Amino acid sequence: MNATREDAAKKTGAISPKLQGHLAMALFAFLISISFFIGKRAAPHIDPAALNAVRYMVAIPILGAIAFAVTPASARGALMRPKALWRFPILGGLMGFYFIMMFVALRLTSSVSTGAVLTLMPLMTAVLSFFLLRQKAGVTVMGSLTLAALGAVWVIFRGDIGAILSFAIGRGELLFFLGVIAHALHNPLVKKFNRGESTIVFALWSAIGAGLCLLIFGAPSLLSTDWLHLPAIVWLCIAYLGVIATAGSYFLLQFGLLRIPAAKANAYMLLTPSYVIVMEGLAGSGWVSLQVMAGALVTVLGLAILIASPEV
Repeated sequence: MNATREDAAKKTGAISPKLQGHLAMALFAFLISISFFIGKRAAPHIDPAALNAVRYMVAIPILGAIAFAVTPASARGALMRPKALWRFPILGGLMGFYFIMMFVALRLTSSVSTGAVLTLMPLMTAVLSFFLLRQKAGVTVMGSLTLAALGAVWVIFRGDIGAILSFAIGRGELLFFLGVIAHALHNPLVKKFNRGESTIVFALWSAIGAGLCLLIFGAPSLLSTDWLHLPAIVWLCIAYLGVIATAGSYFLLQFGLLRIPAAKANAYMLLTPSYVIVMEGLAGSGWVSLQVMAGALVTVLGLAILIASPEV
């Protein structure tokens, strides 16, 4: 099917499906990076649990509308009454924890550092997938992800050899690392827990699980937040996370996964620190040092090796 699309694209001069997939995933990583950029500016003004609870209250109706629209009438019973509901609080709880740790970390450290920590996720997912699913990654995949992880570590420690040798990691980076572990665990569990549901149905109920967990955990902060006097950046962040980072990213991810291998698609998150560095620099927040930028470029090199590899 993909080969037929590639041949048709060559004949017509159109962009090939494979290239379309790569472009979609590059844009997907960009949208995720904006979450760090906006989140850094919103984090000081609202409790992370309250922000993420409201974010999911915005996202769930959007995902629900998409799921209802794309699900055939004959399959809507499974949409409304999925099997084994216990799966979704587990998956949702892991994602809720990840997002809370993200915004807690953004209060304590830079968006560049948190973006760098995120690039450790593909390697962690590969390791956890081996233990949970017995999925083995090839030498090129593990090598490129390890190279990218080394670049991420260099960025996290801001190119300071002394800090690396003494393992002087910041509190914000450490907290977000715990969140990234939760996200990395979530990734193989999605496949392990899936009972044949479509991706959108599974995503909807996972979001409902996350929303319920965040509502329960964030109830005190939801009640204590002065919603009428929040700065505009907080509402912009909530709208962006709920609409663009959910509906838009979901579409791009599915579009990309249909055209390129999953390992290559997921590895595009390695672009995150580079995107954030450029955003912060253009926004006037200052450019990182050449040492830090070199670490970000190493993660991009790891992505380039993975994309070029015929192994996946």
